[in-house]
Amino acid sequence: MVSRTVIRGGLVITAADEMHTDVLVEEGRIAALAAHGSPHAESWSRSADRTIDATGKYVIPGGVDAHTHMELPFGGTFASDTFETGTRAAAWGGTTTIIDFAVQTRGHSLRQGLDAWYAKSDAQCAIDYAFHMIVSDVNDATLKEMDGLVAEGVSSFKLFMAYPGVFYSDDGQILRAMQRAGENGGLIMMHAENGIAIDVLVKQALERGETDPRYHGEVRKALLEAEATHRAIKLAQVAGAPLYVVHVSAQEAVAELARARHEGLPVFGETCPQYLFLSADNLAEPDFEGAKYVCSTPLRPKEHQAALWRGLRTNELQVVSTDHCPFCFSGQKELGRGDFSKIPNGLPGVENRMDLLHQAVVDGQISRRRWIEIACATPARMFGLYPKKGTIAPGADADIVIYDPHAEQTLSAATHHMNVDYSAYEGKRLTGRVETVLSRGEFVLTDREFTGRAGHGAYIPRGTCQYLH
Repeated sequence: MVSRTVIRGGLVITAADEMHTDVLVEEGRIAALAAHGSPHAESWSRSADRTIDATGKYVIPGGVDAHTHMELPFGGTFASDTFETGTRAAAWGGTTTIIDFAVQTRGHSLRQGLDAWYAKSDAQCAIDYAFHMIVSDVNDATLKEMDGLVAEGVSSFKLFMAYPGVFYSDDGQILRAMQRAGENGGLIMMHAENGIAIDVLVKQALERGETDPRYHGEVRKALLEAEATHRAIKLAQVAGAPLYVVHVSAQEAVAELARARHEGLPVFGETCPQYLFLSADNLAEPDFEGAKYVCSTPLRPKEHQAALWRGLRTNELQVVSTDHCPFCFSGQKELGRGDFSKIPNGLPGVENRMDLLHQAVVDGQISRRRWIEIACATPARMFGLYPKKGTIAPGADADIVIYDPHAEQTLSAATHHMNVDYSAYEGKRLTGRVETVLSRGEFVLTDREFTGRAGHGAYIPRGTCQYLH
């Protein structure tokens, strides 16, 4: 027996269209769309196993969060969300696919790092997942391994210009990795901050007795993000390779991306909700509360927000991901009391992204279609998952969210599902809320009740970036 679900009466929103159409789901995929009220659509309802009335609601593709760090080892501790808790929280927030970062440890192969992440995530995820590869040791052997990983469906590689001694690659290593990606179709993702210079400023600040969380933002200067972004673009240009800059936070860095794109270079940029909704004011909160907001790139003064929103509207920035990397305030963030450089870097957010971006629609910052574009369709295209993911169209996976655009909610650690003891958006009031979530046609959230399970989520091998062919 073919299982059939019909979603009727809603406004279907994709990156391209807004349509009053009914959606037919069969065997985990979208089988067809038909105008609401048409004889075709009416006939579906009569033969459906399950009908969802979406009248007055939005029917949108499940979110694709292309930047998460579940169980990431960092600074002597681990990100507090496991693949099980993190993907469950993602589902609550209307995200149905994550792309997490497998980590190569120095002195080990890419294969060993990737296998460790396969093992961590196996049978744990409530939603579908894929991997990028963090390359922290660029050498002849790892360069060769990159080719095999692209063929295997791990087609993007993250390099760091920051964190000397941990993840850092020098310009020569970066150039070689970019050249390899230029040949094998991979996409280089760059953490663009001048880590060598930042380390000098960190040491000087601590010597002056400047130990509070707010100094984390002051030493990681916007100009050093812009400088690294510029350098990464030029190295990619020399290598003849595409470039994707992660977690862009500063207006000067946006300007570098804009300039490169206007020159016709295959350069892309991502920002995150924390840079759009939070600021350096949060880092300066008293009594060490600012530690909750320590992430890298850091939160910037408020005036940078306008440039990020403008970049999203003008397509100088193409994607909003979370960089979800939660550490509990108690016992983890507190490792940096008396020394901001020891605060684990990262914020929780995988559950909040879709709702925060809908608030931006309500506030007039972006359109409804742009919301879906930056949160679903573009990340799916950027990382070789489209049209299986990121849209509502015949043949796509039935990753579908029924979204109530009028429901009101207040974000709080007391009610969120991420495994972390604080919310970066505590007390923030939002309009719009996820009501029901389907992942490949299975109900993961049903009328605000979790009905999913660990192990439903499938590992998805990816193609290459679809903006390059």
